[in-house]
Amino acid sequence: MQDYILWFEEVDIKSIERVGGKIANLGELTKAGFPIPPGFAITTEAYREFMTKNNIYDRIHKLLEPLNKDVDNHTLLENICIKIMNEIESGKMPDKIERAIFSAYKELIKKVGVQKVRVAVRSSATTEDMEDASFAGQHESYLNVSRIDEIINKVKKCWASFFTPRAISYRLKHELDYQEISMGVAIQKMVDSKVSGVMFTIHPITSNKDVIVIESVWGVGEGLVSGLCTPDNYLIDKITFEILQKKISSKDIEIVYDEKIQENVSKKVSSAKRTLPCLSEEELIELAKIGKKIEEYYGSPQDIEWAIDANLKFPKNIFILQSRPETVLSRREPLRPKSEVLDSILTNIL
Repeated sequence: MQDYILWFEEVDIKSIERVGGKIANLGELTKAGFPIPPGFAITTEAYREFMTKNNIYDRIHKLLEPLNKDVDNHTLLENICIKIMNEIESGKMPDKIERAIFSAYKELIKKVGVQKVRVAVRSSATTEDMEDASFAGQHESYLNVSRIDEIINKVKKCWASFFTPRAISYRLKHELDYQEISMGVAIQKMVDSKVSGVMFTIHPITSNKDVIVIESVWGVGEGLVSGLCTPDNYLIDKITFEILQKKISSKDIEIVYDEKIQENVSKKVSSAKRTLPCLSEEELIELAKIGKKIEEYYGSPQDIEWAIDANLKFPKNIFILQSRPETVLSRREPLRPKSEVLDSILTNIL
């Protein structure tokens, strides 16, 4: 199983070739003691074996041939991508890999101590463009997955998203061989988010390094990312952790998990709750402290996604979902990371 499955605590920033950038970063943070939801990686070895066993590499090569002479033909590119993604999604998962995933999922259930564990199935590519993270966010992730057959299906969909029109076009133009680049997939316990948001350890507009900016919404983070929900906004002193500024919004909509249909849904926030702050002062300050520690650990300003679990008590209810370099500033004024390994890899994280 070791070839196909690695737990987050078994990987770190040096594991990108085996698990992809996102998981390598989650593993690095897990090992460093930050509150990361537990999970495991389906390795790039599993991806390559799946592709080889289903003879998909050969078919991709034939399908891509017309693009070598007409790389800017977007209609042709989209049609080819559909065919490639269908090949992957309809491919048979090798029995050894399926058994390894099932075994790891059962182990995750034991670790969490819950009969039915909802997981996020998250793409984690060994990214081509390391400097500007141009591949960030373009591969697929799936939330609230709880059946093993559904997990297998979503893993294949994550692998298929490696062949979107944007990804293929980028690789062709930069003469990157798709067979030398791979994708890991994270299977990670979902946080039952009552509040979620983002945190910048540098002001993303003014580039003030002495403050931390936190934005928060009720429910899960896709409401903030999609622009559907207007967040509360906080400005915190990075040294004293004094709350310098609060802007509490009227939060009319929240996205929450619906147990009946087993999906995230948007719903109206009650009038009594609408103008309340999402975060308590102790949660706000604890988040800021964690953000500062992550910045110090990596040696560069960070853009961090986080969530507050509805079923746990403070401070164990705070989880970090992802941390990546704050790319606008890092392109303009890179800072020294803690080690040569981090120096070469940090800006690669998806």
